[in-house]
Amino acid sequence: MPRDLPPFSALRAFEAAARHESFSAAGDELHVTHGAISRQITGFEAWLGKPVFQRYGKRVKLTDDGRRYLDTVRAAFDSIALATEQLRNAGATRVLRINALPTFAMKWLLPRLSRFQRDVPNVELKLSTSNAALDTLDGFDVAIRREPGPGPNWRSGHFLDESVIPVCSPALLKRAPIARVEDLARHVLLHSDTRPEGWRDWFAAAGVTMKGRKRQSFDHFYLALQAAVDGLGVALGPLPLIDDELASGRLVMPLDGPRIATRSYWWIAPGASADDPLVAQFCAWLQGQSNTGA
Repeated sequence: MPRDLPPFSALRAFEAAARHESFSAAGDELHVTHGAISRQITGFEAWLGKPVFQRYGKRVKLTDDGRRYLDTVRAAFDSIALATEQLRNAGATRVLRINALPTFAMKWLLPRLSRFQRDVPNVELKLSTSNAALDTLDGFDVAIRREPGPGPNWRSGHFLDESVIPVCSPALLKRAPIARVEDLARHVLLHSDTRPEGWRDWFAAAGVTMKGRKRQSFDHFYLALQAAVDGLGVALGPLPLIDDELASGRLVMPLDGPRIATRSYWWIAPGASADDPLVAQFCAWLQGQSNTGA
């Protein structure tokens, strides 16, 4: 049985006019006259049996019915555009643009990305790093941050938890053993500008004041961790991001605790890419890597 659908040209005119709130601007976009758009909308409203626009001279605004209908039309157009892109690019190399936090990218994501490339061939990965708020950035399909997306137009999913504990190099620990929390007073504490309250929160959990302790600061967390590997002091090590360093012996945990839970990691996709199958596949892969503890 054939579907009772309006003419596609009328739907295009409706969507463009609603977006621009102007028949003239819609005509410019679709390369037709203002009058052609007006006639298409008038015929469309007659076909529907109700108005979808209110006219105010040269400006138009959607009615409540028109606004609800627009949401459905836009979703349908997005689905058609995505299906068309997938059909055109079938078998071709796809590009996945990932924006991640610098330390997470270096310590957790990069060591695992070859697995994703093996599991999902014909994908070119473009990885960028930033600590900036996502609503100030563009040019990415999926991001990784320590909180959900900034608004309702973003889709988010939690995939990895993190805790921190003091870590240092074996050589440093041999020179000046750390048997209890108070022994940290003899060591330089390595701080990161991206986690300025890290040591304060850890000492509070340990029930010890941190005033007067020697410190060095770095603008990125991964620099503080590398400084710990190189024996410059004691850093707060994020688990599981430093699992490789602990397994190899480049870093050791001089104390059993406390381990302080920090903010979790989330994948975040803007509305324009949230329904892209490749984005969904990557986000599911992130979840799988976390679940396996790999």
